[in-house]
Amino acid sequence: MQLAVFNALNRRDAVAALRPCLDVERWLGQIADARPFPSLPALRDFAGTAANPLTSAEIQQALSHHPRIGERPTAETAEASMSRSEQAGVGPADGKVAQDLAEGNRKYEEKFGQVFLIRAAGRSASDILTALRERLTHSPGQEEAIISQQLREIALLRLEGMISE
Repeated sequence: MQLAVFNALNRRDAVAALRPCLDVERWLGQIADARPFPSLPALRDFAGTAANPLTSAEIQQALSHHPRIGERPTAETAEASMSRSEQAGVGPADGKVAQDLAEGNRKYEEKFGQVFLIRAAGRSASDILTALRERLTHSPGQEEAIISQQLREIALLRLEGMISE
């Protein structure tokens, strides 16, 4: 979608267009209400700081839409399609790494009560596994800050992929 088209949408449609990027009502509303943006960098800069900081409830809401690393969502939604593309480096080629990721996901969920989230785009399965193992040593407070940052990184990548000049 062109930036000019996004800027011209009514609020409801602008929020709907942004929702696959980050399903946090406050973030969606702040961006929709700040239009029109003069450029893509201006939109990106604003989106990077909107709804900052994310609350624990907002983080949980956003996490509810993210699949486990290594699992491919099968739904035919824009968000599922983006997730499949982002996890392209986490393929089934190395069964041991896939098995270790599944085990790491289980341990992470047991410790933190939520899915492990990382910006997977541009990362190999081995890189993600290393990060997962390291993050298992964190406290819940440390993880919440990291997850919030990762949600923003994912949202900005998705926004950049969705809107052009």
